[in-house]
Amino acid sequence: MNLYPKLILDALARVRYPGSGRNLVEAGMVDDNIRIEGHRVSFSLLFDRPNDPFIRSVIKAAETAILTYVSPEVDVRGRISVASRSAGTPVEEECLLPGVKNILAIASGKGGVGKSTLAANLAVALAAMGYRTGLLDADIFGPSQPKMFQMEDARPSLEKLGKRELIRPVEKYGVKLLSIGFFVDREDAVLWRGAMAVNALKQLIGEADWGELDYFLIDLPPGTSDIHLTLVQTLAITGAVVVCTPQAVALADARKAVSMFAGEKVHVPILGLVENMAWFTPAELPENKYFLFGRDGGVQLAKELNIPLLGQIPLVQGICESGDRGEPPALHPETLTGAVFHDLARRVMQQTRLRNEQRPPTQRVATSRKFGGRQPGSQQQ
Repeated sequence: MNLYPKLILDALARVRYPGSGRNLVEAGMVDDNIRIEGHRVSFSLLFDRPNDPFIRSVIKAAETAILTYVSPEVDVRGRISVASRSAGTPVEEECLLPGVKNILAIASGKGGVGKSTLAANLAVALAAMGYRTGLLDADIFGPSQPKMFQMEDARPSLEKLGKRELIRPVEKYGVKLLSIGFFVDREDAVLWRGAMAVNALKQLIGEADWGELDYFLIDLPPGTSDIHLTLVQTLAITGAVVVCTPQAVALADARKAVSMFAGEKVHVPILGLVENMAWFTPAELPENKYFLFGRDGGVQLAKELNIPLLGQIPLVQGICESGDRGEPPALHPETLTGAVFHDLARRVMQQTRLRNEQRPPTQRVATSRKFGGRQPGSQQQ
């Protein structure tokens, strides 16, 4: 077996750095110190930060690529070292998203309540009304927005902005969109530790050119996690929209989501509650309502918590089919389902305006090692 540097570089060109989506060779991450001694190969990978959370996963991927595309006989495991290079001008949290007017978190206490479908349609409806809209898929372990927009094969590009290279969000239906799903194989599970997921989220927020936006929607993962804490520590959230279904278990989890945002340690205003799958309406019988999961559970919860009910979304087969095709129903406001999402968008806009008129700007939660029994303060954006 004859080994030479180009074989190694060709294999490494198949490995992408998760933070930017660029392959290791294109990103200049392979040092020029490749050494080949028989079957033994060694070299260094260059990272911007010595504590980059992707180091281990990238090294593992580089080893696998060489063993797969060069030869399984190559002795490379444990022979890839790490070097750091200047990261350039760091991204200051205070400067994140300066051109964004309203940052809305779309959250749910549990999965399976249609939160991502609602987020996609809300974004499309706002854009259709003429508002500059962005949507960040923050569900790092289960991204679904690429499917919702039929953009699973999209690969965002990098663009030079001043001295920085920023990720350029893809755009469809007037919505600027980013998702970790654009940077990983859609057939593979994302097996990252919490720190890696958090770093990926920060890059999608702070190392992307979101530009001027009226509304920046963040489709959060279900429940409460490091992702939620990172979000409120990184951005000053204008308000949260909580999604639930009428079932008792979903309502209990929705109550926890409201508590997480509205609690004294986070203090993000709740714009309102959306009851999804409120009833089933057959396409052939549009006037009929069948309450499959209980009736008015979200209505009662909104009254109990003294928060606005933003809307009740029916369970209609067309919503699911449109989502699978990458054509959100909100694209067609003349239809029954499209009109429902446009009504929801108007209520969200109204509550956002009231919130901005009646309450001071939200403050970020100050970074603290102690949180959740404890005392994070807050700091101004």
